[in-house]
Amino acid sequence: MEEKSYKEHLKHINTFIFDVDGVLTDGSISVTTNGDMLRTMSIKDGYALKTAADAGFNVCIISGGTNEGVRIRLTGLGITDIYLGAHNKIEQLDDYLNKKGITPEHVLYMGDDIPDFPVMKRVGLPCCPQDAVPEIKGISKYISHKKGGQGAARDVIEQVLKVQDKWNSNFSAKYD
Repeated sequence: MEEKSYKEHLKHINTFIFDVDGVLTDGSISVTTNGDMLRTMSIKDGYALKTAADAGFNVCIISGGTNEGVRIRLTGLGITDIYLGAHNKIEQLDDYLNKKGITPEHVLYMGDDIPDFPVMKRVGLPCCPQDAVPEIKGISKYISHKKGGQGAARDVIEQVLKVQDKWNSNFSAKYD
């Protein structure tokens, strides 16, 4: 889809929903000798997530992963709606939208792999990192120039906040 059409959607977004592995991380894990699985997340993505939450946007995480360290990190950024162990992401999406009274056309969802496909078909602005699988790229209205775990979430959050004049105003309010 051409760039202009996805930018039109940015004005109406009030909710960000992200997958974790492959979106907020690069999709790789390090396994320690005692079986702990370690992930790396971008500080820049974290800043953008916190900025969006502080600016009054709904921010939600729906992930098939179950790492409680991920929950601790995201909770520390002010994200309270975190669904881990989500094997059927549509159920969590419906629960979240119903609980918050959000309509799907106001939702930006960023996913990278097949489990994200059904959710991405339901939301107003399906997005993906540059390194998403072809099936996800094929249904995305926006494909970030950034890879998962390397600023893809920051990319879409910053675009939405800038279009809605909430990026600079948020920055100015904190640093004036």
